[in-house]
Parts: sequence; structure tokens; C-alpha cells
Amino acid sequence: MPPNTNPTHSKSTKRSSLGDEPNQESAPARGDDLLADAGESLETSEFYSPVPDGYVRGRHKYVAVFGTVMSGLGKGIFSSSLAKLLKGKGLIVAPIKLEGYLNIDAGTLNPYRHGEVFVLDDGAECDMDLGTYERMLDQDLTRENFVTAGQVFSEILTRERHGEYLGRDVQMIPHVTGEVKRKLREVAMAGDGSGPADVVFVEVGGTAGDYENGFYIEALRELAFEEGTDSACFVALTYVIEPPALGEQKSKAAQLGIKRLMEAGVQPHIVACRAHNPCEPSAMQKIAMFSNVPLNRVFSMHDRVSIYQIPEAMRAEGLDREVLSILNLHGRVDTVREDEARAQWREFVRNLTKPDRRRVTIGVTGKYAALRDSYASIDKAVEHCSSHLSCIVELRWIETSDITDRNVAHALAELDGVIVPGGFGTRGVEGKIACVRHCREHHLPYLGICLGFQVAVIEFARHMLGLEGANSTEFVRDCTDPVISELPEQKRIEQLGGTMRLGGQDVVITPGTLAAFLYGRSSAKAGKSSGAPFTIRQRFRHRYEVDPTYVDQLESGGMVFSGRHPQQPIMQALELPGHPYFFALQSHPELVSRPLRPEPSFMGLIAAAVARRHPDADAAGWTQPIVKARA
Repeated sequence: MPPNTNPTHSKSTKRSSLGDEPNQESAPARGDDLLADAGESLETSEFYSPVPDGYVRGRHKYVAVFGTVMSGLGKGIFSSSLAKLLKGKGLIVAPIKLEGYLNIDAGTLNPYRHGEVFVLDDGAECDMDLGTYERMLDQDLTRENFVTAGQVFSEILTRERHGEYLGRDVQMIPHVTGEVKRKLREVAMAGDGSGPADVVFVEVGGTAGDYENGFYIEALRELAFEEGTDSACFVALTYVIEPPALGEQKSKAAQLGIKRLMEAGVQPHIVACRAHNPCEPSAMQKIAMFSNVPLNRVFSMHDRVSIYQIPEAMRAEGLDREVLSILNLHGRVDTVREDEARAQWREFVRNLTKPDRRRVTIGVTGKYAALRDSYASIDKAVEHCSSHLSCIVELRWIETSDITDRNVAHALAELDGVIVPGGFGTRGVEGKIACVRHCREHHLPYLGICLGFQVAVIEFARHMLGLEGANSTEFVRDCTDPVISELPEQKRIEQLGGTMRLGGQDVVITPGTLAAFLYGRSSAKAGKSSGAPFTIRQRFRHRYEVDPTYVDQLESGGMVFSGRHPQQPIMQALELPGHPYFFALQSHPELVSRPLRPEPSFMGLIAAAVARRHPDADAAGWTQPIVKARA
């Protein structure tokens, strides 16, 4: 029996009926048609499917991506690439990630277990796949685009305690699946902020057969049934193995993984095959036959030089057109806009993959360097710059837990620049400070991010101001000179006490500084590198700040705080005049970098690295102004 699409108990939903629909006589059959005359009261009905106020069935389409065989295959990459193609056609798209873990958000997850924590502008701490969507779509997301099982269960139990289920026994079906459908429909109505979504891209975490995501799969099966014909496109992302000892691809694991999905009631429309090498025709034919999916809808998602090549590969194989046909969306395509978007993207990818580019090496000195996904956004921010600056950037991952003053020169040898990223806890901090000192004293281009900003202040205070006990109260609570601390007045201002300072904040840029040059180059800030101060938007995730009582002393010693809080004495950016490139931000600039809009602080670092390795080069107008400004 289909879930109910009539009354609900949430204040955000309403009693829905077929009267909400235009042209209902010609509308395709949907699950709610079977319930139109049910006439059952809420207390006795077995159906529950919340519908937000104003929601119109059939208007929004859904593309759901499921994993099989194993996790970590790139569901977010596939989903965001396909979403980018549809957005380029003029459609409004909205992604949502469904995670099976019971955490409310990703804020407490260890980077070694789940990759970096990606922070949205509204402060939500999310899975790193949300960063993939923001970068690929050039679209800011909100906490509504990220759902965990913990969120779902918490909301249901809160409603139950408030008596919103009218005495019903609350169950996985229909109440948990109903809550998932509510969230999907709310995202559809919110769209991208400019209007409701034409297509919602739903990524289901984990793989088919996992206990924790079974209710998500069931909810999507129900949603497709309720929304009707042409409403949903199901994608199975699988893995084609190629054992070295055999020398050929084997599809049996992929077949069995897709079978688990089909056993859950989901018939894929498209199969995406992850593999190291292009999938062989025989393997794809077997998968097509076993999964009842036409061969032209089986896509080889093999390894490529860059994930940014995948959208064009999808377009070349006609995958975007197949999705439009499945969802009956050809009539909403803007071909002029599609051509323009494609031309821009192809230019970006062409520059990214040109072989005859200058090479530079950048060291990333972090405490989670053993897992590259811990710094995924930094990796991508550097990649964006490499396209715009026509250079190949080799990232060298350096674990700071092993670095001391004695071996730092060896560890940073042959580098053209250094990034010290964020992190929490004392492990590896002294190694970071040693890296900062080496960069400052040897004029090695330096970019500090969050903790990299704080250790730059600590290092400067120790070795330039003579404050040997300078430290952060995060690491040494009773240090003699707490140049970095969690201040009582800041707790009241920014609510930093029990929670972090999270999400987007404005930063006021001081004119005539390196920061003004970097951020004044963007079209929105054109011509503002001198003159009056201006503001930029950055994302933050931290608890500790520069202690205001030390600011005058630090500036007297030569440090320039070129970015500040609009109202309070909170330092947001620093630089050192006379250095080829020494710049640090309390924020996480990597979170706002986009392929077609690279983040300026990263552009400055890479340009300075190019100037160091290739003195005669001028990287797209960035290198020479930086060299002259620091001379």
C-alpha cells in the first residue's frame, strides 16, 4: 500500500489533495491517486507522507545516486558533475546528502575517519561532499542540504514527545521514511535560493545493503511512486574490479551490488561504473544485461587526471540527454546558456590539463597529512589556481608531528611555497611553528590558514618580540604571554564559549595592503586595492583569537593586521611587509574557492611560488605586482 499524501502533523505541512495540481485530468498516475477517496481518519490511517505548504507534485524532479560494492567511489563527484551539466542548461538544481550515521552533524568527526569537515556559510558542519557540490555548481548551500540519521531520528522523537503523532506508534515505516520525504520536498521548494528546484540531486551515503541507509533507500522508492511517472531517475554507482593477477576486468561484484539495490525495490535507470581504466565493453554489457539498464545508460566513470573532466565526459556520452529524457525535461533547456557555460568550463579544463606548464612545489604542513581527504578543499583550491596561472602544482604532504627546529630545513627543502592549514589540539603545533619561522627567515612564500594564522602570531611574538612564553591558551592554559586566547568579552560578542565561531563572516580589508591587492583584483572589488576599506566574505571554524592587548605590540614589531572584524577588535588577516609573500587568514579561504573563481589568497601564494621558481614569469598579472609590492 502506498504512503499517505493527505494530512500531516507538522506545522510546516498542509493537507494535500489532487486539487493542488494543474491539469489533473491529464496528469500521469501517481500513488496519491489511489488515496484520493480513502476517507480514513488520521488516527486509523496507515499512511504518512508529509508535504510542505505550497508543494506541487510533478513540478520537481529527483535524481538519486546510490552506491554499491564499496563506499568512497565518488557518488558526490558523479552527482555534482551531472548536476552541473543540468544547471548549465538553465535548470535550477539543488543537491542534498543523506548520511546514515547518528551524529547530528560532521563537526565532531575525526578527519582520519571521514575526511575534512566542510563548513557552509550558515555555519553547518557537513560532509566533504558538500564542498564538491559547492565547487562544481558554484552555489552556496545551507544546512537543509545535509541530512544525517541523527537529525531525522531527533526530529521524530521531538515530535513524538509533543504529541504530534496523535497517539500512533511511531515506526520506521511510515514515520521515518515520511520524515526523509519531507526533507527532500523542502529542499525542492527551497531550490538554490532564486527559485524552486527543477531537479533535486539526492546522494545516499554508504552502499546498498548497509543497515544504516536502508530507510533512505525505501523513502526514495516511496517518493518516486508518489511523485509519479517521469519524476525520478535512479543511478547505481558501482565498482568494476581489475585484479592485477588476472589482467582483466571483472563485473561480478558490480552485478551483485546492483542486485542488492534491486532487492530493495529500486530499479536503476543509469549505472555508473567506477574503475581504474576505461570499462571494457564486455564488462559493461554484462552489467547492462544483469541490471535491466540499456547499454547507452551504462557510463564508464574511470580515473581521470581531474574530476573536472567528468562533466564533459558525461556530455560526450550523452548521459545528460538520457537524464532529460527519463525526467521529461527537454522542454526546460536553455540552449544559449548551455553553450556559454560549456565554453567557460572547457577553457578552465583545457588550461588545467595542458602539459607544457611551469612547475612549482607547495608543501602542506599539517597534522592529518597521512590522509589527503583531510585537506580536500585545500587540494582543490590549489588546483583551481593552477588552471588560472597556467602552472602545474605538486603538493607535498608533510606531517608536522615529526618536524623540529633541527630538521625543518630538510623537511621544507626544494619547496617553492608552504601552506600551514588548520587543526585542533596540541599535536604537531610546535612543528607548525618551526615551519612558520623557516618561511619567515628564508623568505619562502607562506600561507597560513586558521591555526596557520595563530601559529604565525605565536612565532612572531617569540622570535621577533622576544616573548619566549608566547603561546595559545588552547595549548598551554597558563602560558606567560597568551597572544592567542579565548577572551571573556569575545565569548559575549561572538558566543565563542561552548561553541565555535562558525560560518560566513564579513572581514574589513585595510587599503594599501597585500590583502587589498589580492581581494581587490576580483571584478566585484575592482579598483579597491587602494582608497577606502572594503569587506569580503570568509568562512570560519575556530574558538581562539589574537588577544587584543598584544595587537599594538605585534604591529609595532612589523606585523600588519590587514583584515579585521567590522565592529570588534578581532584580527582576521595578517601579513609581513618586505617578505615575498607572507599572508595568513583566521578563516578557511579554501572553503570558498571555485573553479572559475579561485580564492585570491591561494592565487597570491601560487603566483609567488611561480616567481620564486621562474623569476622571468608573470602568472596572469599576479606575479609581478606581488614581487614589486614586497620589494
